[in-house]
Amino acid sequence: MAKPTTNEKRADIVRHMEAGERKEDVAKWLFVCVRTVTRVWGKYTSTGSYGPEPQNSGRKPLISEEAMGRVVERIREAPDTTLSELIEDLGLPIAKSALSERLIKLGLTYKKRRSTQKSGRGKTSSQRGRHGGKARAGWT
Repeated sequence: MAKPTTNEKRADIVRHMEAGERKEDVAKWLFVCVRTVTRVWGKYTSTGSYGPEPQNSGRKPLISEEAMGRVVERIREAPDTTLSELIEDLGLPIAKSALSERLIKLGLTYKKRRSTQKSGRGKTSSQRGRHGGKARAGWT
């Protein structure tokens, strides 16, 4: 991809074109293509400005910052809310994975916690791999 045309070169293009020079000559003198001269001159004559267009790169978020604020507020009210519940209750047009990524970027993580304290007696189950107590999930 070629480098963007500098504002100094754009100003030179406009100055030469206002002086009545031909596009081909201006392009040759300034080491730019004729299309660049045409584009800069066209923008200048239609808008009065020769500055570059803004670069809107990247994918835009599906939900607004206002909606994300409502999501964060809901999480603060009910930390054990799941992603599916958040999407359904707030009517968000977003996938669970995308919402998860946005929350991680905000510093919110979803962790499992024990809802009861460990027993001081030791193992109560005869089955291997089973633990007493239930795990409760919540956002931190």
